[in-house]
Order: sequence, then structure tokens, then C-alpha cells
Amino acid sequence: MSKGRLEAFSDGVLAIIITIMVLELKVPQGSEIADLQPLIPVFASYLLSFVFIGIYWNNHHHLFQFAQKVNGNVLWANLHLLFWLSLIPFSTGWMGENEFTAWPVAMYGISLWMSGLAYYILVRVLLAAHPKDSPLATAIGKDIKGMVSLVLYTTAIPLAFISPVASSVLYVIVAAIWFIPDRRLENLAK
Repeated sequence: MSKGRLEAFSDGVLAIIITIMVLELKVPQGSEIADLQPLIPVFASYLLSFVFIGIYWNNHHHLFQFAQKVNGNVLWANLHLLFWLSLIPFSTGWMGENEFTAWPVAMYGISLWMSGLAYYILVRVLLAAHPKDSPLATAIGKDIKGMVSLVLYTTAIPLAFISPVASSVLYVIVAAIWFIPDRRLENLAK
């Protein structure tokens, strides 16, 4: 089965997710620079989510560069990932509109945790569809970054009820870990 349709569909869904998020940025009523101040939390949540969606798009692209084939399980695993990513605009908007309070920050973390888990599952399903000595399997290895991300999300979710700021910092740390495309795949491409 060709992977081209899966990649094109995923690209389209991710583009729509980003579009939905930017539409949540409302134009302020006034014309003074001070009128933008209430939008700072909304813009901050949008920026963080834009980075996360960009990270998923970038790593998804690199992952599928080395996938030689896809099957029905891969299609479903990819759709599972897209489902959780499609909920990020909701939690992004809720978090920004409520200025990073406990429940919205925790819900944002749950969206990220489920997306991270779905990506981890997608990687495992892709690996199962390829030989153990394939370039994809060689590049992925033990996927320490994926595991560390899930641990940080697991920590950040309950932490949101103690310190939403500390929880948000953990989300930023995960984004920083993944901001550079996965070196395992980058090195294999050379």
C-alpha cells in the first residue's frame, strides 16, 4: 500500500488544525497597543500549540520518509494520532482564554499526553510493518525521547493543580526536546 495518500491526508489535517487555532485569535476592540494585552495568554497558548503541531508535522514527515510501506494498522494508528491532535485547538483555546488556570492547563496536558501516546503507538505499528533490520527500525531504536515526553506529561498534568506555571514549563521543555527533528532519522538520511 502506498504511503503517499496517508502523508497527504495527514498534512491536510495538520494544516486545518493550525487554521482552527489561529481563528481563535480575536481582533481586540480598541486601536491602542494596550488593547492587545488581554490577548497575551491566548497568543502564548497559540504559539505553544503551533510549535507542538509543527513538531508533530516535522517528525511525522521524517518518520514516513523511512517507512517503505503502510498497512491497515498503520492507517488506523495514524488516524488515532490525528484524532488527538485535532483536540489540541480546543484545549489551546480553553487554556488561553482562562489565562493558564489549573483545569485548562491539565486538559492541555491530557491532549498532549494522548497525542504523544498516539505517536508512540504509530511508531510501534510502523516498526511492526517493517523488518527488524530496516533503516526505520535502525533509526528509531529505543525511542527514549518519546518515553521521556510521556513521563514529563504525566508529571505535568497533576502538577497543573499545584502550579499551572510549572506544568506549562514542563510542556515547553517537551517542545524543546522535540524542536530539533529526530536526529536518529536525520542522521540516517545523510
